[in-house]
Amino acid sequence: MIQGIFFARFLSEQGTKVVHQSPPGCIVAEPDVDKPRLFDFETMAEYIIPRQAFCNRFVTICEPENKYRILGHPVCIKDEKYARNEFMFNFCIVLGVEVDKTPYEAVVRRLASTFTEMEVQNEYLSQEDYSNSQERRSIAALIEIIKEDLNNYNECMIPVDDANTINMKLFPNHRHPPPVKSWHVPISTMKFSEIMDDTWDLTMKKVIKQIDGIKDVRRIAHDADVALGLTKIALQHLLYYDSILMLDLFLFGNIYAPTPEVNDFLADRDGMQDECANYVYINGPRLPNFYLCRLFTSLATSRTVKEWLKLHNDQGFPVLNFVDVRRFIQFGIIKGLIYRVQKYAVSPAYISSLVSGQTKVAGDNIMQKYLDGCHSFDQITTENNLAEAKIREQLRKFPDFDTIYR
Repeated sequence: MIQGIFFARFLSEQGTKVVHQSPPGCIVAEPDVDKPRLFDFETMAEYIIPRQAFCNRFVTICEPENKYRILGHPVCIKDEKYARNEFMFNFCIVLGVEVDKTPYEAVVRRLASTFTEMEVQNEYLSQEDYSNSQERRSIAALIEIIKEDLNNYNECMIPVDDANTINMKLFPNHRHPPPVKSWHVPISTMKFSEIMDDTWDLTMKKVIKQIDGIKDVRRIAHDADVALGLTKIALQHLLYYDSILMLDLFLFGNIYAPTPEVNDFLADRDGMQDECANYVYINGPRLPNFYLCRLFTSLATSRTVKEWLKLHNDQGFPVLNFVDVRRFIQFGIIKGLIYRVQKYAVSPAYISSLVSGQTKVAGDNIMQKYLDGCHSFDQITTENNLAEAKIREQLRKFPDFDTIYR
């Protein structure tokens, strides 16, 4: 959020001066305005209008107390019509130091380029006091509208005069999404049916229709009749905008274990237990939340989901009659209450052959490339379209084959 915005220029007799600011009194004192300033402008003036070597480029400054960051783009226009043959100005935005400055960089650059062009065209900045206010909007009014619109709507479109309009928009800064793998399972975080229209990409629409929280990427590509590479690109695009989450394949042979965050669930922080109950219960009367706590805490690295279900069934609690186990596990993963223990195939002989530079081992087998301990069983089963039992049967042809869990 923008804390303040101001227009400063260099005056040949007064030095650097704040001409306009919003809100009033946020940078320098104003008559009849009694409010604390964001920072001491006098100590920062030499950086607001800096030496010419720093002009015409994006500049970021932190004030001495490190509470606010000033974003600016000082401009120097050289022309004989100006005093000292140059006109220097800067439109600056003030943000809290904790605010990501990346989306605002484009705004500051646009302000500098737009007002530079307007100054070159009709001396909009330097002759402000002599302009006809009925023909164009004042700078004070402009920066006030810019601050309010960007804070409230993340965009602004402001007509200045008959020939110029200021158009700006804040775009969120998303991290580049991780690679999408064939064995990942996408889960939507929004209702795509409410936002999709005829203008959406056809491939994207076909892929989205197949997202159900069950199908892996390879299956989605097959059912949507879309190339696997294009499917991954479409899903990565949705990941970029936080429209989906990526989880592992759910199988009853998987192993899960609780994380320290399960204590938040046991303490029912933020109503997490009721949220889980509404998501996972399926049949019959709703059970007390104690049973959900019991289920999470009984997961362990020593048993698979199938063995975990049998344990509770032997204790008189038929989990499958009340709980959607897949949704239960997904809830735990998404909330960080549990983690997946992955299985990897490893062969010491094959690893030794890689170290020595050999490319093959005795009994050449298409499975040997998975024996370096870096390929999970999810990847192996998905890429070969085989069940885990079939995979293990082929891997046992290697006498030193073993499975590691991590």
